[in-house]
Amino acid sequence: MTPFSRPTPSAGPRRSLSLALVSEHASPLAALGGVDAGGQNVHVACLAGALADRGHRVTVYTRRDACDLPERVQLRAGVTVHHVPAGPPEYLPKDELLPHMREFAYHLMDRWQHDRLPDLIHSHFWMSGLASLAAARELGLPMLHTYHALGTVKKRHQGAADTSPSSRIGCEREVGLGCDRIVATCRDEVDELERMGVPADKADVVPCGVDTDRFRPDGPVAERGTHHRHRLLQLGRLVARKGAATSIAALAHLPEAELVVAGGPDADRLDDDPEVRRLRALARGAGVADRVRFLGAVACADVPALLRSADVVLCPADYEPFGIVPLEAMACGRPVVASAVGGQLDTVADRETGRLVPPGDPDALAQAVAGLLADPGLREAYGAAGRRRVTSRYGWAQVASATERSYRVALAGRLTPARP
Repeated sequence: MTPFSRPTPSAGPRRSLSLALVSEHASPLAALGGVDAGGQNVHVACLAGALADRGHRVTVYTRRDACDLPERVQLRAGVTVHHVPAGPPEYLPKDELLPHMREFAYHLMDRWQHDRLPDLIHSHFWMSGLASLAAARELGLPMLHTYHALGTVKKRHQGAADTSPSSRIGCEREVGLGCDRIVATCRDEVDELERMGVPADKADVVPCGVDTDRFRPDGPVAERGTHHRHRLLQLGRLVARKGAATSIAALAHLPEAELVVAGGPDADRLDDDPEVRRLRALARGAGVADRVRFLGAVACADVPALLRSADVVLCPADYEPFGIVPLEAMACGRPVVASAVGGQLDTVADRETGRLVPPGDPDALAQAVAGLLADPGLREAYGAAGRRRVTSRYGWAQVASATERSYRVALAGRLTPARP
């Protein structure tokens, strides 16, 4: 199965579509690096822009989470962000948003009935799916859904620590069975959905993308400012499942390297962050505290230069529904050592663009990294292969084109008479 898994039939002459992208908690306007702001925000923003580049009119519907937000913001040409009044106009953790999804759905219905119906809905994350499904059924609109993460996987890995609403898995099944098509981000997700009872032939595999103009090997490089021979970088949300504890444990076997951890709160609030305190304690216990640096939140504009400064980029998550960081690192020509889970099984080619190792295994992580640090030529070869892989498969133009094909299959299905 290729990353873009389904060659689709023609749905008639290509025409501009009015598209509603629904992303209840992940606004394309949000600052990245917080607990609930990461890959989905990037995905929705970039997909919307790439679809607009193909001539479509895109509106992103996201929850109003601050009092001073205007109803509509023009994100760029062809893309508008609409802030939906659902619940209090303040930040709420995404696991507390379910009670407000009925209000979210009613707003969508009212807006579309009195304004203009979109040609189709593409919802992102399960609660957006619930709200969109209600509106789609009421108004007779075709709907596609991208999960970004599945409750079954989260429950399997987090157990009692999972804070998702108890109804999440059942609701995800309802969305999968009720929508016209699923736009899955990796093969592992399709397998998981099939185990949930959602037919695999209902899903098209379309990966997340990366901006290959911003993320490229040439360009500014962040200064290291340290005396360590090698730099290892871990970038992303600062939550336990991302595996920074595994990276810290592996560092004990890599005496010439420093580990830079980027993400989380602003630098001036790192001392108050529970996850930072936990990781610092682990670093002290492993005897590597002097070789671990926490940068805190990094501005989007500074991420490419930071990636270029690394000898190896680490992505050791316990589970990863897709994972944007490996693509960004590969686009910058940097080798990746990632856990063999979720979307990383698709994106990282083992022994070609980096290494895949078992999750939660610091010895395996250290061994893979040590092999790369000892061989500059191998690092360079993996980095060049990673760049080629990203530009050939994961540019946003390719992702938008594949997503559009899924849209047209859904629209064609609505036009095809039912068999007797």
